[in-house]
Amino acid sequence: MHDPGLQPERTSLAWTRTALAVLLNALVVLRGAWVDGSAVLLATGGMLALAACALYGYGVYRGRVLLACEGQVPHPSGLAWVAALVLLACATGATGVAWHQLH
Repeated sequence: MHDPGLQPERTSLAWTRTALAVLLNALVVLRGAWVDGSAVLLATGGMLALAACALYGYGVYRGRVLLACEGQVPHPSGLAWVAALVLLACATGATGVAWHQLH
């Protein structure tokens, strides 16, 4: 019998904590959009909320795969999609900051 140890659980918890941190940032940005009435901030908050959902989903998936792998490393293809979504949210935020500075 194979004992995977606590590594899959730690991995899943790390992804969950990261998703929670991104979600809290999304809520702060969405509050700023509500107060300021900025469409760019609204888009940034929405992208961050989507990124938080993607991070959480990938963390759950990765934890299950690691538990079932018995020592094999799963293919990280989902990580590329999560990273692309987070980068898009960052680019949207940077655009919002630049737009706010110009106006």
